[in-house]
Amino acid sequence: MDIINENAVTLTAQMQWLAQVIDTRMLLYWQQPCEYKNIMDVPQPLDNLNASIFSRIVDHYQMNFTEHLILLMALAPHVQPHLLDVFFKKNAHYDRGFTEFGGIKGHNHNGFIPTGETIAFVLDSNNLFQRFQLFNIFNDDHFFSKFNILELENAHPGEPLLSGVLRISAEYLNLFTTGKNNKPDFSINFPAKRITTELVWDDLVLDDNAFAEIQEIQDWITYGQTLLNDWDMQKKIKPGFRTLFYGPPGTGKTLTASLLGKATGLDVYRIDLSMVVSKFIGETEKNLANIFDQAENKNWILFFDEADALFGKRTQTSSSNDRHANQEVSYLLQRVEDFPGVVILATNIKANLDDAFSRRFQSMIHFAMPGPVQRKLLWQQAFSAKTICEPKLKQKFDEIATKYEMAGGSIINIVRYSSLMAVKRADNNVIMYDDVMTGIRKEYRKDGRTI
Repeated sequence: MDIINENAVTLTAQMQWLAQVIDTRMLLYWQQPCEYKNIMDVPQPLDNLNASIFSRIVDHYQMNFTEHLILLMALAPHVQPHLLDVFFKKNAHYDRGFTEFGGIKGHNHNGFIPTGETIAFVLDSNNLFQRFQLFNIFNDDHFFSKFNILELENAHPGEPLLSGVLRISAEYLNLFTTGKNNKPDFSINFPAKRITTELVWDDLVLDDNAFAEIQEIQDWITYGQTLLNDWDMQKKIKPGFRTLFYGPPGTGKTLTASLLGKATGLDVYRIDLSMVVSKFIGETEKNLANIFDQAENKNWILFFDEADALFGKRTQTSSSNDRHANQEVSYLLQRVEDFPGVVILATNIKANLDDAFSRRFQSMIHFAMPGPVQRKLLWQQAFSAKTICEPKLKQKFDEIATKYEMAGGSIINIVRYSSLMAVKRADNNVIMYDDVMTGIRKEYRKDGRTI
């Protein structure tokens, strides 16, 4: 509650200042008596020693007067919407609102929602220099856009830039109010789902070489910023870490990504490629750009499962479709290379991916099919501690592990089936050998194999 209180105290003072600025602009615009000659003369509130998140963000980006004002105007409809009611003043000559005030009225929200025109008016509606500066502030290169703080949302193509509605991102709205980071929901605009696990590293069965390479990723997450900043390596190496997980299904690729997030405290988002890849020219790049833009400064781990669907080999350019597909891969390679966080691509077959990845990735980790010793360990770890294996099954574990080659995911499916059969038998928590064998047959049939 302390952080909410700090945010509330700061924003109360900031909104009072915003109300004074708007009132001053109105008085100056209507040429009425005013104690200030310019809105910049209105004294800004003390920042409360940067105790609130709002104050720290303003300080971090070293926001000037205009940027500070824009941020508060974007917050106002969510925090103190009544402050903007003054813009509903009607132009008696034309029986409608004033063009220079801009703004819209929401569908459910009964108050005034500011646009770029509203900002231009408050700064100085007749000052073209101020207006042209806004064009720079609302372009893609400004930190407002680059770091997904706020934007001008243009609903209708062809209309003036400053007619766009001023929108603050859900992430920063949450930060400035509750102090919590917003976890984006899976949607068509964000086709990625956060994945977690209750398992620990001891539950992951891999060979020593794979574990060593996974440890390198964790080391980068922990010490990478020290290397870049304290050791002044940012001019020599790119930020972020790019790695490829390859190997048969069920060998632990997704689990490893989840465990890396759990161990380092980072959110892991698995990208739904079915919602990213599009047959329409430019749509795939647009969908990927949306994900990377939202993830740019979140310190997330991005996990692309079955990545060959998106990052496949480039082909000879025999048609316009081939050329476009090659352009897609080139674009995606560049976005992956420029991403400052951790990107994990996973594929069943390494050869399906474009060769250019080997130059851009820090590691390529093989998740091999587990051998007999590893399979025995997987079998032993998979069952619940509340179950009992019948004597015949205990005697046959070595034989099962040696004879039946399968990945950990298949073993879990078999354990699920045989455990379900045990539960089905009333008052019985014994795992039967015959049920395990039935489960093995079911898994083998999936691959067209028999035992």
